[in-house]
Amino acid sequence: MKVADLDFEQRTRDSFARQPAMATLGVTLEEIGPGRVVVAMAHRAGLTQQHGFLHAGMVATALDSACGYAAFTLMPAHAGVLTIEFKINLLAPARGPLLRVEGRVKKAGRTISVVDGEAFEHEVGSNERKLVATMTATIMTITGRDDVRN
Repeated sequence: MKVADLDFEQRTRDSFARQPAMATLGVTLEEIGPGRVVVAMAHRAGLTQQHGFLHAGMVATALDSACGYAAFTLMPAHAGVLTIEFKINLLAPARGPLLRVEGRVKKAGRTISVVDGEAFEHEVGSNERKLVATMTATIMTITGRDDVRN
């Protein structure tokens, strides 16, 4: 994948750090590469639904951010990123203890990118993982607007 900004990793980390929602949910940025981002979220009681599973909205939020930032890694330095559509498939209850979420750019465009995401239930210290959700997101590159910053 062609990177528009060679400092994409630091720019991505800086933008992610400015998201209060990610801090509130305890989502951390684990890996960054051209067109690829991995985030993680620990299972916490405050993020669950009535059966004790991570709430679908929390899973969707983590997938949305992973997909958006995967696209962001390929954008120009002055660009901002906005999700314009996503489709999520919830395949199994997210029990935890850790949710690892990967976003991978499928097609990077100048204005619109398509990104696939996968959320895995993951045991800390283990290579075993279980796919619990997938997402396909349409992401827009925003330039020339003062109200959207990277």
